[in-house]
Amino acid sequence: MLKKLSIAFLGLTFALALPTMAKAETVMERIARTRVIRMAGSSDVIPYSYFNEKNQLVGYSIDLISLIEQEVSRFLGKPVKVDFQSVRKISELIPKVAYGQVDIACNTQFTWERENFVDFSLPYSLSGIRLLAKKGSLKGDAASLVGKKVAVLPNSLGEKLIKSIQPQATLVKVSGVNQAIEALVSGKADAIAGDTVVLAGAIQKSNPSDYEVVPAQPLARYGVGCMIPEDNSSFRNLVNQSIARMLQGYLDDDPKYSAMVNKWVGSQGIVDLPTELIKAYFQSVLFSYEEIPLTGVPAPSE
Repeated sequence: MLKKLSIAFLGLTFALALPTMAKAETVMERIARTRVIRMAGSSDVIPYSYFNEKNQLVGYSIDLISLIEQEVSRFLGKPVKVDFQSVRKISELIPKVAYGQVDIACNTQFTWERENFVDFSLPYSLSGIRLLAKKGSLKGDAASLVGKKVAVLPNSLGEKLIKSIQPQATLVKVSGVNQAIEALVSGKADAIAGDTVVLAGAIQKSNPSDYEVVPAQPLARYGVGCMIPEDNSSFRNLVNQSIARMLQGYLDDDPKYSAMVNKWVGSQGIVDLPTELIKAYFQSVLFSYEEIPLTGVPAPSE
């Protein structure tokens, strides 16, 4: 009888504790309390997030997080700020987001595997895996990679893809994009497998006219967006509204958003993509949701 009572008491105690155990602080609750959005990601990825010659953190994703900062501030009715921490390896970044150690990580490639652990925002860039090599040295198809040394980041999509399409290629592991460029320029690697936009941006520090990105069509294609901890719909909604406002603004030729995008990946950008291509992609993203009107709706303050 005593044993049964003890078990019953323990069960009741556990049941009463469940609400407390399950009630974890949401991202928005923590931001409202601390007034800080914790952002993490690479700080050497041109044109998304990198330190310029003045040692300032700049880039497409940095401009985007500023829009998110304004949107969250407006929603809460009080100012918040972004605290950035550099995390280079995706294998370290995903657990930090998944366990709520950071609130958001941008310029990240969407995959269904990653979606099992984190939630993704609307994409704000389209890219794919291609190869950066000296002009005329590679076609970029699987056959041209036999016996070639290909620089890859460990656990990256580029590494997985090259292993899959050409196991006879020699993989050269590098710690980051800058080391990959050094390996290519010095001849330690014949090519770099990675994100098309990032590769095009990274080679600008060397002699870009001597190199090319191949093949013409990416070996794999994906959207680029932000990761946030799962089950934080309020924060995810504000992130998506910020991105959608930017996409719609670019489509409407709003000077603010046109300048923002073109500075990094548009006609006047570090990576020169045609305006028509950007607009077609932005429109396809918004088709999945709905148009964000730029008039008659409270917008984040400057």
